[in-house]
Amino acid sequence: MNDEKAPREEKARPQEQLTELVQDYLTQKQTVLMQVKRGSMSREEFIEEVRGHIAHYYPSSVRRQEQLLESFEQYVFGYSILSPLIDDPEISDIRVVSHDNVRVKRLGKRVDAGIGFASEKEYRQFVDYVATKNQVNVSNVNAIQRFTDNESHPDYILRFTVSMPLVNTYTQPYLCIRKVPRDFPMLKTLIERKMLDLETAELLTLRFRTGSTLICGGNSSGKTTLLNALKETLPDDVAVLVTQQADELTTMHHPDMMFLHSLPGAGESQVNYDLKDISIAGLTMDVDHFIIGEVKGEEALYLLNAAYTGQICAATIHAPSADKALDKLVDYCLYESKYSRDELMKMMDCFSTVIFMEHYKVKQVFACKGWDRETRDLKYESLL
Repeated sequence: MNDEKAPREEKARPQEQLTELVQDYLTQKQTVLMQVKRGSMSREEFIEEVRGHIAHYYPSSVRRQEQLLESFEQYVFGYSILSPLIDDPEISDIRVVSHDNVRVKRLGKRVDAGIGFASEKEYRQFVDYVATKNQVNVSNVNAIQRFTDNESHPDYILRFTVSMPLVNTYTQPYLCIRKVPRDFPMLKTLIERKMLDLETAELLTLRFRTGSTLICGGNSSGKTTLLNALKETLPDDVAVLVTQQADELTTMHHPDMMFLHSLPGAGESQVNYDLKDISIAGLTMDVDHFIIGEVKGEEALYLLNAAYTGQICAATIHAPSADKALDKLVDYCLYESKYSRDELMKMMDCFSTVIFMEHYKVKQVFACKGWDRETRDLKYESLL
């Protein structure tokens, strides 16, 4: 700590003290926050360190100091005013459009959260804190950042996307949080929630085990939720590899399931592993079932190569219907491939099952029946 810093006079507003205290730990004492994040300092040790800092630099009554410490502890180990939204099981997504405009998706419907930050300054400080807490740099060189916090909350993995004013039309950062439940629902629960019926669940379980599967749909349609549940039906003697951009797919009990996630380079860092890199590495492993959490680019070709050579694969992809999903996969393959579109489409019949999700329900299940030479297109049979 800078020894030249003088103790402050007691302020009338506790929020002002909290703002200053947070700023202390974002600047002069940032290394202490990093020690807590890395686990080299325990929570108890950190709280005692902060208690001493408050006693020296924020003189007031013991009661006021303990209140400030409690507020700061909630800020550091939670996410300030967003913590109740993160705790709420009915909320799946949080979008901070500006300091006084916080939106949430509650039970699938986008509504106002009913809360806001006191000022632009407070909100920007919060964004800086979120970045520091997750060891991310949000400077001009890194104006758009995506990262995952899988430690802070006992019930959710938090996937963040932050874009800074450098690339925004308006002058405030945008902050989006996707909550991924750790205790994801199994097929039995999805049947109870009417995502699909028992007959469809049994059909998909059989086809998932015996052939490659592609699950498609729009944003928040239930693609990842279904894939998470289906992979848990794989027998224990099946070796599974999951590659993904964010840690959304996890396992409850499978003993032979490995997970790799991408690592984007930040700023001038040369350390960068995208889905293509980890997919190539994964295919060199001894794997029975290969899964890509969500296909978005060149990794599509390596997924196709694996499926076309007999490897059982699964993935999710954005597409408007089951019969358009393989077309989209071909689009991504063309980024990396020297094959023509027709050649790639002929290879796509290795995906024996295509599932379309909409509004958290299984809407279509197609079996791919191969390439039709006359129509120059894939043939499908509807199973649902």
